[in-house]
Amino acid sequence: MRRAVSENAALIYQHSDDDGQRELAAGLDETVRAERAKSHKDDSAHHKEEATGS
Repeated sequence: MRRAVSENAALIYQHSDDDGQRELAAGLDETVRAERAKSHKDDSAHHKEEATGS
């Protein structure tokens, strides 16, 4: 059965194209950046440290 899994994985990656990978990566990047910005905005302790220079 292990070999069948490898063959299935190979088929998936063979059909993956560069444009699809770029689109997926861009979507992930956008999601991560949005979550980081949201968490940075909500981190009031972080902003207090920056303001006092601590």
